[in-house]
Amino acid sequence: MKQIIIVGAGASGLVAAIKAAAGGAAVTVLEQNDRPGRKICATGNGRCNMTNLNQAEGVYRGTHPEFAKDALEQFSVKDTISFFQELGICITDRNGWIYPRSNQAQSVVEVLTMKVRSLKVKLKTNQLVTGVSFSDGHWNVHTDGWIYTCDAVILANGSKASSVAGSGESGYKIARSLGHHLIEPLPALTALKCKENYFSGWSGVRTEGKVTLYINGTPETSQQGELQLTDYGVSGIPVFQISRYAIRAIYEKKKVELSINFFPEFTKQELQEYLGRRKNDCPYKNEKELLTGLFPEKLIRVLAAQKDLISAITDFRLSVKSGLSFEQAQICSGGVDTSEIDSHTMESRLHKGLYFAGELLDIDGTCGGYNLQWAWSSGATAGIHAAKEENS
Repeated sequence: MKQIIIVGAGASGLVAAIKAAAGGAAVTVLEQNDRPGRKICATGNGRCNMTNLNQAEGVYRGTHPEFAKDALEQFSVKDTISFFQELGICITDRNGWIYPRSNQAQSVVEVLTMKVRSLKVKLKTNQLVTGVSFSDGHWNVHTDGWIYTCDAVILANGSKASSVAGSGESGYKIARSLGHHLIEPLPALTALKCKENYFSGWSGVRTEGKVTLYINGTPETSQQGELQLTDYGVSGIPVFQISRYAIRAIYEKKKVELSINFFPEFTKQELQEYLGRRKNDCPYKNEKELLTGLFPEKLIRVLAAQKDLISAITDFRLSVKSGLSFEQAQICSGGVDTSEIDSHTMESRLHKGLYFAGELLDIDGTCGGYNLQWAWSSGATAGIHAAKEENS
């Protein structure tokens, strides 16, 4: 029987364990925390946005985003939903965003753990893996107190993003020690800190708007939705979606700006005419008072203080200085260079019997369950192929 060690009992590691054990392998999972799936429990504000029915182009990103395609075809969204339904999760569809009906991420962890144990997988917690090596035809997984020997290793350590204890550098260090290259891991799906001094005035405001990212003066990408204005800059899902590009551009020493359109429904000309009509209807109002009913009061004070009101509303410029910390980011961009991994099997191109899964790789998704879908798909793919015998 083929012996497989999986490093990490997160989303990708648990699914990899289930698929490898179902494929006939003897599987041991080593988790450095005191229990499995701690980061899963933190997803979706504790509700676990498991996947998304809308798999549009561009929802998976990386240096080679096309790398994700093979795993997503082998273990698709449809497969994911069927898999969890068979494990006992009742699915709720919220405009394509899929959640467990329990609204508890812990339910997802529990059904995965139940299945793992039913397949006789050895799940060992409080096991910090310090290194992985190959000798005498076997892989050796080193912990503080033991060396585990096996035929194949799946690295599913996750990334350094998250406030969950145990999210850190270990997977990256092991990958480097085995000759793999990294695309610099950086925070992603996070808020952005800006240089201006408006923020004490607008902190706490939630408002609809469109945010456009400019890199070295060129517009790169835009997102629209509810923005959260903070005491350090801007947050909200639209900002999260573009943050990976902004933070990587800052890392590359490029000039990064945001343009916020607080009234994207209208062009500048249409807005000018609309405000003119409001003035005609209420000639007793000053410029600031004309905005009452359009924007929150705190935002009105900031907009009215600008030299050109129309430009302030439609093209409010901010200079980005950084993202938040890894602990405050939902995920990382970057990770193990996918050009060194076989996309069909998740096996290393450098070492036979070494596999990767999940966020450790240089693939990340947008908000909406895509990062968990990548974890499920890459974990399943790695587990299935790791379990196959050499002549199969």
